[in-house]
Amino acid sequence: MAFEGLSEKLNSVFKKLKLRGKLKESDIKEVMREVRLALLEADVNYKVAKDFVAAVSAKAVGAEVLESLTPAQQVIKIVNDEMTALMGSENVRIRFSSKLPTIIMMCGLQGSGKTTHCAKLAKHFKGLGKRPLLVACDVYRPAAIKQLQVVGEQVGVPVFEMGQGNPVEIVKKAIMRAKDHGDDIVIIDTAGRLHIDEELMAELENIKSTVSPHEILLVVDAMTGQDAVNVAKSFDERLGIDGVILTKCDGDTRGGAALSVRAVTGKPIKFVGMGEKLDQLEPFYPDRMASRILGMGDMMTLIEKAQSNVDEKKAEQLAQRMKKNQFTLTDLLDQMKQLQGMGPLGQVLGMIPGVKINDEDAQRGEKEMKKMEAIIFSMTPAERDKPSIIDPKRKRRIAAGSGTRVEDVNRVLRQFEQMQKMMKQFSGKKGHKMLNKMGFPPM
Repeated sequence: MAFEGLSEKLNSVFKKLKLRGKLKESDIKEVMREVRLALLEADVNYKVAKDFVAAVSAKAVGAEVLESLTPAQQVIKIVNDEMTALMGSENVRIRFSSKLPTIIMMCGLQGSGKTTHCAKLAKHFKGLGKRPLLVACDVYRPAAIKQLQVVGEQVGVPVFEMGQGNPVEIVKKAIMRAKDHGDDIVIIDTAGRLHIDEELMAELENIKSTVSPHEILLVVDAMTGQDAVNVAKSFDERLGIDGVILTKCDGDTRGGAALSVRAVTGKPIKFVGMGEKLDQLEPFYPDRMASRILGMGDMMTLIEKAQSNVDEKKAEQLAQRMKKNQFTLTDLLDQMKQLQGMGPLGQVLGMIPGVKINDEDAQRGEKEMKKMEAIIFSMTPAERDKPSIIDPKRKRRIAAGSGTRVEDVNRVLRQFEQMQKMMKQFSGKKGHKMLNKMGFPPM
């Protein structure tokens, strides 16, 4: 998980802080030294880490913190506020042009995930009711055009290409095509290189001067750590980028790029890639990311994910069945599918404040969910609706059909029985209020 190492180290530091009660100035100095080391180990830029610790220290040694009844909490709040400010304070959105189409030029080095993130961005805009057009201008990398066509088809967005032609001419024709067909966003997938060179930059500058894009977004790989910040600085000096898309933030990255890129370049992170799937792109909110790093969860993103994945009609039907104590294994299967649609289990649980789950536990949990899914799929509709009819003979058949053991089938049935008992609690007025708070329609 992204920032896992940094998060663990900072939480360990703050845990020690909480045990000390009233703080002295020497305590804060010691804690800030540990925070600085944790940031440097996470590959945060040296100057950024130094300035961050200085800013926190200046506020933390104030009389109102040292004499506070909860000094540790006060220090954590200061760290949270400064970390949010370090990453840009607020979400910076894409600027849409009043004169269509809005032109977005994507750039970056090879291997950063640029082509895939062109499609992810197109899918994001399509979900907002826009009509994006993808443009294939990476005419050098073998199969780059085909790759864009494949991911474009997967997200249901048209791709404009003219083969191995002149990228500037391709972009000109693409914009004419967009105006003719009513496409309101043009996303240009430009060529990348293994490293920054004059030829690459000259081509990107030609495209920029020809079409005057409204947004130039640089795609950088979070796994490259401090190098990602250096790449962003180099591209910004030549092109004047408007923002960054940070990819592979779901991996075992140390997180230094996210904490350094705004401070070093002055340019905001606008999106983060949280997985390989084409719907795993999130707008970047500095306050939410700071909250995740400090182990406080991210309930706002979790709620947004839940809202986008919940079928309102099914939710209403489920609420009615829960009211009548008619929750079935088919309903459980639907709920599991909606949970899986929100992203990897570790990411989802990591957004709940106070819940800490490592990659190993998350993988084990996902494996158990798949096993449970296979067992329920091996049941007949009658067995899902009325599990009480499942006798030993049926259990053996279900186990054989799902590739599991009878003990696994028994465990799923016991868990479901416990869920049904819990559902009975929702039949009263208190239960109705709780359901409404969870987003289910009033009953």
